[in-house]
Amino acid sequence: MKKHCKVLVIGAGPGGYVAAIRAGQLGLDTIIVESGNPGGTCLNVGCIPSKAMIHAATRFEELSKHADGAHMGISIASQPQLDMAGVVEWKDGIVSKLTNGIGQLLKKAKVERVQGWAKFRDGKTCDVETADGVITISAEHVILANGSTSTELPFMPYGGNVISSTEALQLTEVPENLVVVGAGYIGLEMGMAMRKLGANVTFVEALDRILPIYDKEMTRPIEMWLKKHKVVVNLQAKAKGVVEKDGSTWLQYVDKDGNDQEILANKVLVTVGRKPNTQGWGLENMCVDMDGPFVKVDNQCRTSMAHVWAIGDLVGEPLLAHKASAQGEMVTELIAGQRRVFDPVAIPAVCFTEPEICGVGLTPDEAKAEGIDVITGKFPFAASGRALAMDAGSDGGFVRVTARKDNHVIVGIHAVGAHVSELSGEFALALEMGARLEDIAGTIHVHPTLTEGSFEAALATLGHAIHI
Repeated sequence: MKKHCKVLVIGAGPGGYVAAIRAGQLGLDTIIVESGNPGGTCLNVGCIPSKAMIHAATRFEELSKHADGAHMGISIASQPQLDMAGVVEWKDGIVSKLTNGIGQLLKKAKVERVQGWAKFRDGKTCDVETADGVITISAEHVILANGSTSTELPFMPYGGNVISSTEALQLTEVPENLVVVGAGYIGLEMGMAMRKLGANVTFVEALDRILPIYDKEMTRPIEMWLKKHKVVVNLQAKAKGVVEKDGSTWLQYVDKDGNDQEILANKVLVTVGRKPNTQGWGLENMCVDMDGPFVKVDNQCRTSMAHVWAIGDLVGEPLLAHKASAQGEMVTELIAGQRRVFDPVAIPAVCFTEPEICGVGLTPDEAKAEGIDVITGKFPFAASGRALAMDAGSDGGFVRVTARKDNHVIVGIHAVGAHVSELSGEFALALEMGARLEDIAGTIHVHPTLTEGSFEAALATLGHAIHI
C-alpha cells in the first residue's frame, strides 16, 4: 500500500503529536507514524508516570507520619499498607487516559495515524512495518520527532536486576536495597520516591556533586533531605559492573580514593543520561548533517535537507518535553507559511525531587561568567504563610531572583521548595517579557500563595523586602 501526504510526522511524543495536531488545525494533510502508544517516552514511561509514582510515594510517607504519632493534630491507628502493584495499576490508568486523549485529539484534527516502525528509503519516503503489512509513505515535508532513549552502560547492560527508569516504573515490589547509578534529576526523582516507599537507597555518582546543572545553594535542601532520610550518596565514585554472589546482586564501584567497593543491591537503577534515537530507522539514507550525536538544525528546526525538519530530543539539549512541543508547533506553522523562529529567552527546567527545584535563566555564577554585573535577592519559604500552612516551610526552600545591576532586567529566577514547579510559568513569563525587578515588585500577588515568594524576592533584590 502507498500513501502520500503534505506532512509526515515520525514519532508521537510531545513534539510529534503537537506538530501533527497543529498541522491538522492548519488544514495540512498529515500522517503521523508511531510504533507504540501516542505520547512517547514522556507520557508512557517518563514524565507523567514518574510524577504519579512520586505523588503516591509522598502520600504514603505523609500517612506514615500520622501513624507514628499525632501530626498537625491528626493521627491514624496503624501504619498504612502499601500495595505496590496497586500503585502501578493506578499510575497506568492515568497514562491510559492521557494516551487515549491524544488519540482523540489527533482524530479531531483529522490527522491519520499509522502504527508501526518507519524506515526511510530517502529523505521523503519511508516504509512502515505495520500489523497489516508494509505501507510506503511519501511526503512533501517530513518532521523527525524520534525522541531519545536511556543511555546504557556498556559494561553493565540492562537486564535482570540492572534496570532503567522504564523498568523502575513497573516494579510491583519495593526493592529492599536499591542502588542508583547517577545522581542527576532522573536518578534523584526515582531514588527519593523509592526511599519514601521504604527502600534502602544508595547513590553512586561519578561527579563531585548531585544535580550538576544547579548551583550548590539550590541543591543544599535536597542534600539535607537525603541526609535526614539516611540515603547514602557516594560522590566521585565510578560504577564498574555487577556480580552475582550467593544468590544476591552486588554493584562494584571505585570510590573517590580509588578503592574498590561493593554494595548489595536487589535492583541497580542506571540513570546516567539519555541519547537521541538515531539508529534503526534509516537516518543514514536521509543525507542530513549531524551535530555530534544529534541531528543538526537551524533556529527554525530545518535540517540540511530541504523540507526535512527535526525537533525535540533528536536535536540536542535541553531534552525536555515542553521544548519539543514548542518546536513542533513552530515547524508546522512554518510549513503553513507563517513566519517563526525558535528563539526562547529561557527554557524552564524542573526537578521533581524532595523538595522540588525550578530554574529559568542564568544563575548568579553563570551571569558573572558572562560578564554581567548582577544583584540578587532571596525569600525563604520559612517566612511564607502559605508554605507554613502546607507544612512545607522547614525544608530550606527559597526563591532567588538574579537581575542586571544597571537596569534591573531579570536574567534568572530559581526556586527550591515544595510545589515550586507550579511557579515555573511565572518565572519563564518574566524572562520572556523582559521584566525588570520593578515589574514583579509592582504586580499584586495573591495572599497567601507561594507566588508571593517571587514578589518578595524581587523586593529583596531591590533592598526593601517586607516579610524578611
